Amino acid sequence: MNQYQIALVVGSLRSESINRKFADALVRLAPAEFSFKHVEIGDLPLYNQDEENNPPESVKRLKDAIKSAHGVLFVTPEYNRSVPGVLKNAIDHASRPYGQSAWAGKPAGVIGVSIGAIGTAMAQQHLRNMLAYLDMPTLGQPEAFIHAKEGLYDEAGNISLGSKQFLQGWMDKYVAWVKKHNA
Repeated sequence: MNQYQIALVVGSLRSESINRKFADALVRLAPAEFSFKHVEIGDLPLYNQDEENNPPESVKRLKDAIKSAHGVLFVTPEYNRSVPGVLKNAIDHASRPYGQSAWAGKPAGVIGVSIGAIGTAMAQQHLRNMLAYLDMPTLGQPEAFIHAKEGLYDEAGNISLGSKQFLQGWMDKYVAWVKKHNA
């Protein structure tokens, strides 16, 4: 049995982030051969092209985490109809210098949760556009725009039965996507 290491990138820095809570519950739906490692993005400086050839340790750590992963799972909130600045900053850092992107070829999944009725639909679309440019094969279907509402989790913090079947299907497709692109 192969082991798959997945870089888990949550686009929120809040300690009580609903996307971090969702990410932690979602990864429990993955099979045992998949392990997920949260990638720290909150300590990255603002991207500055002048520092590309001598990046700080936090940027080196980010790029190493992405390069060593078999895939990336993005769990993003939606801020002002797009991705949070901290996520865009991380994407920019790991994509540079030009021609040395850590993201290239890494199979990606994109999902998120929001208190709004349309979930994170706009943020996910913007993120998918960026990932296409970065040459990341990104799972297209099923799309998942999750509305954070009462009953999404059980008392243990797991995805509740009402949403579990759909999200298990999403995770199964993501797992197959990663395996296909690591064959």
